[in-house]
Amino acid sequence: MHQPKSQLVTAKDVWKTWYPLALSWLMMGIELPLLSAVVARLKNPEVNLGAYGGVVFPLALLIEAPIIMLLTASTKLSRDLVSYKKLWRFMMLAGGTLSALHLIVAITPLFDWIVGGLLGVEDDILEAGRLGMIIMTPWTWAIAHRRFNQGVLIRFGRPRAVTWGTFVRLAADAAVLATAYSLARLFDLPELGIIAATAAVSSGVLAEAAYAAWIVRPIVRDVLPAERSAQPPLNRKQFLSFYVPLALTPLLGLAAQPILTAGISRMPLPLESLAILPALNGFTFLFRSVSLAYLEVVVTLVERPGGYMTLRRFAWRAALGLFCIQLAIVASPLANVWFVIVSGLDEHLAQLASNAVWAALTLASFGFGSSFFQGILVHSHKTRSVTESVVAFLAVIVFGLTIGAHGDWLAGAIFAYIVYSLGQTAQFGWLYIRSHPNRRTLEEAHTK
Repeated sequence: MHQPKSQLVTAKDVWKTWYPLALSWLMMGIELPLLSAVVARLKNPEVNLGAYGGVVFPLALLIEAPIIMLLTASTKLSRDLVSYKKLWRFMMLAGGTLSALHLIVAITPLFDWIVGGLLGVEDDILEAGRLGMIIMTPWTWAIAHRRFNQGVLIRFGRPRAVTWGTFVRLAADAAVLATAYSLARLFDLPELGIIAATAAVSSGVLAEAAYAAWIVRPIVRDVLPAERSAQPPLNRKQFLSFYVPLALTPLLGLAAQPILTAGISRMPLPLESLAILPALNGFTFLFRSVSLAYLEVVVTLVERPGGYMTLRRFAWRAALGLFCIQLAIVASPLANVWFVIVSGLDEHLAQLASNAVWAALTLASFGFGSSFFQGILVHSHKTRSVTESVVAFLAVIVFGLTIGAHGDWLAGAIFAYIVYSLGQTAQFGWLYIRSHPNRRTLEEAHTK
């Protein structure tokens, strides 16, 4: 359970906090392949997969982006019962407002304007997407609740509960998908694929949110009332100055994918490069996901004695370890196994993917370092610097892809991943510079 703040942080403490969160991220990476595998075996797979992957999920993700960072905010700011209640009210307001926006987009002509007009999606995919968008309405509300409560669980020493919540989510996903697969034998329904995908995701996050709300109750009832924070009470101005930059971060980060797609489309081998992009993204996400989990670990433990130095050592060792593991896979036949057997690419595309993945070797390692620096900045309430780092990342990507689009350099996927890696390096460098004063303060405190 919750450890005293006076207790010295050890590498074991970091590991016990990090690995359940990393495992949760890894399991979430299973969700999309699971959905795709089932929908691909139902009627009208091209339309339904296109509707979900190209319309519903990107739109839903964009709408809920402002509340994604509630996890980090809750981990940092849920320090006592008063702060918890204020954050809960914000979560209810933000989650409700964004859910209403989701529904408005789904059931009004706004959907036709966005999907048909701006995106230029064909009519059959558009109509399937509209149905899926309506079914996905509970998504944003559930995401807000689960991430808020997960932050409280992490702060008070219950990271394993987050992992169990992911198990609950995947179980709900599987139950809905299995039901849909069984119904496909009884009913000839062209829209069953999009119904199955969106109902599974909605059910999954609702189940996960319900589990998080249930498991967090003992903390809210017994632990939070006894907590006495030495910091001043949280007010609206302080919270907004802390959270708004965090909310902008995923919104800006989401812009990277369409920018990459646009750049690749203007480079050599555009069709082949776009075809291998999902397989490349899936491979790199497996390694990057575990680094994403480190942000909340730093926010949770850095304020305790010995926390900074222990967290720093763990980050560099984990980054080096991830790099070596990824290098061993990329430099061996295992990479081809992933792209041919797991991803289902033909030999030509698999070879292109195997070449392109070399450009992604540093993503996970730099991701660990970036999460460490972000955690330091969040701890110090310097969240604006986190947003600035994403702007630097995007600036490098836009500049690099513009150069790539005006020359016959490399295959689009290879060049794009090189640019992406350079962008992440720029983000890492910016975070390193901006976090320097805060890191120096923590080092001095450790020395004393």
